Amino acid sequence: MRRVLLGRSSFLLLAGMLAWSLGARSQAGPAQSNPPAGNPAPQQAGGRGPTGPAPGPPHDPHDLGGVWNMRRGYGGNAFGRVGPDLTAWGQQQFKLSKSSNAGDYTLEQTNDPVITKCYPPGTPRIYLQPFPFEIVQTPKETLLIYEYDHTVRRVFTDGRKHPDDVTPSYMGDSVGHWEGDTFVVDTVGFNDKTWLDRAGHAHSDQLHVIERFQRVNLNDLELDVTMEDSKALATPWTVHMSFQVHADWSIGEQVCTDNGDFVTFEK
Repeated sequence: MRRVLLGRSSFLLLAGMLAWSLGARSQAGPAQSNPPAGNPAPQQAGGRGPTGPAPGPPHDPHDLGGVWNMRRGYGGNAFGRVGPDLTAWGQQQFKLSKSSNAGDYTLEQTNDPVITKCYPPGTPRIYLQPFPFEIVQTPKETLLIYEYDHTVRRVFTDGRKHPDDVTPSYMGDSVGHWEGDTFVVDTVGFNDKTWLDRAGHAHSDQLHVIERFQRVNLNDLELDVTMEDSKALATPWTVHMSFQVHADWSIGEQVCTDNGDFVTFEK
C-alpha cells in the first residue's frame, strides 16, 4: 500500500474516476428499457415544477423505491450555472470559503467542512456527492439512504409536524406528504456547520428546505429543491436535478473517516 498526496488536479481526477466507477456498476445492462424522460430544461429561478407522466413502462408514481443516481454522474461543485442571490452576510461568508472542488484552492488550503472535518454534507448538498442514494417507503416514514458516509434521513409521513424544540442537526428534521403525484419533503432544524453546495455558499440555522420528488416514469425521478434562508439568501433559491433508477444496484458502505482528511488518502 502506498500513500499518495493528492493535489488539486489529482483530486479532480479522483472525482472523475468515482463517477466512472459508479457508471460501471450498471454495465451488465441498463436499469430499464425506456430513455430519459423528455422534460423541458429547468428554469433556474423557479425550478422545473410539476409535469405529467412521461411515456414508458407502467409505473406507480407514488412508488419512489429504488436506488437512484444523478443522470449526469458526478454531481460537480454546484447545482447549476447560476448561483444564489445572497444577502450581505451570505456574500461575506462566501468570500471566506475556500472550496477545492472547483480547483481554486488545494486540499491543503481548503476550509470545506466535509473535507477537513468529515462533517455530513447537509441538505441539499449531499445530492452533489458522487454517490447514489436509495429510497425506502414505509407507512410511517420514508427513508433516504445515501451511500456517501452511510447517511440516513428519516422523512416522517404519519402527519406529524416539526417539533417546537427541534434539535439543530446537519441533515435537519424532515416531514413529508403527497400533493397529487409529487412527494413534498419539508425540512427545518439545521445547524450552520455545512454549505449549501460544494462551491462554498454558506447557510445559517434559519435554513428551510423544500424538496419535491416526482417519478415521471419507471426510470426517471425529478427533484426540485427550494432553499429559503433570510440570513444567507436574499431570495429563495430553487434548483433542479434528475435521477435514474438502477434496479441492479445496492447501496455500499462509504465512510469519510476511512479516507482520513482526503489529503492523505490511501490507495
